[in-house]
Amino acid sequence: MPVNRLRVIAVCICLVTSSLSFAQANGGAPAAAAPQDQNTTPAPSDKTSQDKTAPAATLPNAPSSSAGGPSLTDLGFPPEATQGNPKIQALLDKRTHMLKIHQRLGLITTIPLLATLITSVNAGGRNTSTASRDLHTALGSVTADLYFTSAYFAIRAPRIPGTETRGPIRFHKAMAWIHGPGMVLTPILGAMALDQKNKGEKVHGIAMAHGPVAIVTAGAFGAALLSVSLKF
Repeated sequence: MPVNRLRVIAVCICLVTSSLSFAQANGGAPAAAAPQDQNTTPAPSDKTSQDKTAPAATLPNAPSSSAGGPSLTDLGFPPEATQGNPKIQALLDKRTHMLKIHQRLGLITTIPLLATLITSVNAGGRNTSTASRDLHTALGSVTADLYFTSAYFAIRAPRIPGTETRGPIRFHKAMAWIHGPGMVLTPILGAMALDQKNKGEKVHGIAMAHGPVAIVTAGAFGAALLSVSLKF
């Protein structure tokens, strides 16, 4: 009887031990942590995501980089003063064009003018040939034609209101009062001298002033050319 009880107790102990071992193996032990994938990056926190997606803050007083400088109206100039006048611009363009032609013709005039002065040496005297006088007369006519054509463009060039003549241009215009009348008198006196020569007479009377007037005219004309070439 005692032996049977001991057997029953031993069986019970074995059953209890087996049940405890089975329970511990299935659910009693803590679950192992799942291994993390090495290629998986941790998700950013909410604060970091908000910092990246939120727009950059704009300073309230920072000037815009696309804003231009102040306009003339902002500086106090009325719109009428900042807009060009088409009529004045047209006059200015026409005046510039005509004065350029005047300048070019004036430079061209110097060529026959110098040739006329050179041939005047053989055009005077009682025994000079008719061909020398004719050549001198022809060169003088060409010089006068070019001169008056150049003067036409200077006189007919439109004036700009409010402009003031100063410096070399003032001297250039002053010389015109000398070589202008001289260019009128020189051909007239030359025609008188030529008529006396053709008659076989010696140049006399007012026709004798043909040479001195021509020299003064050429000098004033040369000074006028230099005045627009030099600054003073």
